[in-house]
Amino acid sequence: IAITAIAIGIVMMIMAVATGVGLQEKIREKVAAFNGHIVISNFDDNQSQITTEPISIEQNFYPKFKNIDGIKNIQAVASKAGIIRTENAFEGVVYKGVGTDYDFTHLQEYLKAGKIPNLKSELNTEVLVSEYLAKRLHLKVGDKFLTFFMKEKGKLPNKRNFLITGIYNSGFQEFDATYIIGDIRHVQLINKWKPTEVGLFEVFVDDFSKIKEKGDQVYKEIPPTLNSITIEEKYYSIFEWLKLFDFNIIVILIVMIVVSTINIVVALLVLILERTQMIGILKAMGANNWKIRKIFLYNAFYLIARGLLWGNLIAISLLLIQNHFGLVELNPENYYVNKAPVSINLFHILLLNGGTVFICLLVLMIPSYIITKISPVKAIRFD
Repeated sequence: IAITAIAIGIVMMIMAVATGVGLQEKIREKVAAFNGHIVISNFDDNQSQITTEPISIEQNFYPKFKNIDGIKNIQAVASKAGIIRTENAFEGVVYKGVGTDYDFTHLQEYLKAGKIPNLKSELNTEVLVSEYLAKRLHLKVGDKFLTFFMKEKGKLPNKRNFLITGIYNSGFQEFDATYIIGDIRHVQLINKWKPTEVGLFEVFVDDFSKIKEKGDQVYKEIPPTLNSITIEEKYYSIFEWLKLFDFNIIVILIVMIVVSTINIVVALLVLILERTQMIGILKAMGANNWKIRKIFLYNAFYLIARGLLWGNLIAISLLLIQNHFGLVELNPENYYVNKAPVSINLFHILLLNGGTVFICLLVLMIPSYIITKISPVKAIRFD
């Protein structure tokens, strides 16, 4: 029973940490894929999906921050609201224009069909469309569609005919229902901007855990006419929701450790009661209390180790199966992902195992104290 309790406990703990951390990391990746980790924009545009005022790319921080380490990439983008119209339907969208500096590796894993648009040649009409929009508009790779972009009041809208080269599905409804991605030069032409003018800059950092620190450094480096905001600030509600997973994980860890320790304590008490005569004989032969206690603690450690071995094998096997086959599915409207993501972190697994052994053995010091109260004479006569 003790071995089973330890095994179930470690399975639950590893699964809770792996799925909780995995979900947090995956959602962060998706938010960053469409926004970067830090957004540099005009003050009027820093909370908007649409860029209205241009920014010159001739900045001291572009294409690279000279005084800040840990910045992976800076890319210039611009966006404009539009309406896609087909023979059977229409949808309001945000056309996100990107240039040759745009890192498509963040979107590559979400590509379901087709290929990434070619932005390194002359101006073309190739775009990425989400699977959500493609289904609603009855479009597929290779299809063309009309998009209308509104101009100043009283003027006819700009019309563009785009070609779908790729279809993506991030599972993030807010983004999938909004963005199509294409050449930034279309936005520049429609807005009558210069080729050196863009809407905003997206900054990617190497280490997400340092995003606040890097965000403060970026804010100090940019001109006073511009503003910077991290995605944690821009999508405050999402990241506050993600922090709740930390609390849930802690609760599960505490419950599982309590259950495991109670079971191993009971097992140790049973072992002591079954071996009372042996304890008396060992004391009569001259063994001190601590040596006898160590015998039972070693035996308890053996039980814990067996439970951890089976628990780790089961937990890691389940995580690998989920990671490769995605058997457990989630509702993207609630969790922003289609399948439960997992993070198999060796450090986390070792920490959980080490913590379990340490806490269990520490708690077992209390019941093992009973050995010091056993009288050799009474124990030998014990029936």
